[in-house]
Amino acid sequence: MTQQTMNANDADISEESQRELALADLKQSAQHELAAGVLKQAAQDLRRFHDATSTVERELYLDAYRWLTVDECSSPFSFLNVCQLLNVAPENVRRELIGDLSLGPLSHWIRRCGRAARRFQISVGRLLVSERNASGGYSYESVN
Repeated sequence: MTQQTMNANDADISEESQRELALADLKQSAQHELAAGVLKQAAQDLRRFHDATSTVERELYLDAYRWLTVDECSSPFSFLNVCQLLNVAPENVRRELIGDLSLGPLSHWIRRCGRAARRFQISVGRLLVSERNASGGYSYESVN
């Protein structure tokens, strides 16, 4: 076997490995997006159908509530598996979603806007710290 043949075989293996890694990343990203969508739909169903009077709407609420409260991992998109895929603590998600049920629509949106404002504030703070560090200054965090 010549050196040229060995290099060609290595290139083929490398390209195949790269394709496999790209496919694995794509699959993981798709699972993450699907898990986020499942959780979002459950949250919407819990809010939208909390006080439902029709049989169909009440069943949608109960399905979402059961999905949220059952501790099982046999289904790939069970609540616990979704939380694991999203890297969030199930207890915190449950507490937040069930806590939202007791709020009226206005209170729910006030709470949601408050969360968004806090996330924005944290993002801006991180941006300012990273810009200060990049420009040669120092941050409070680097002093401590």
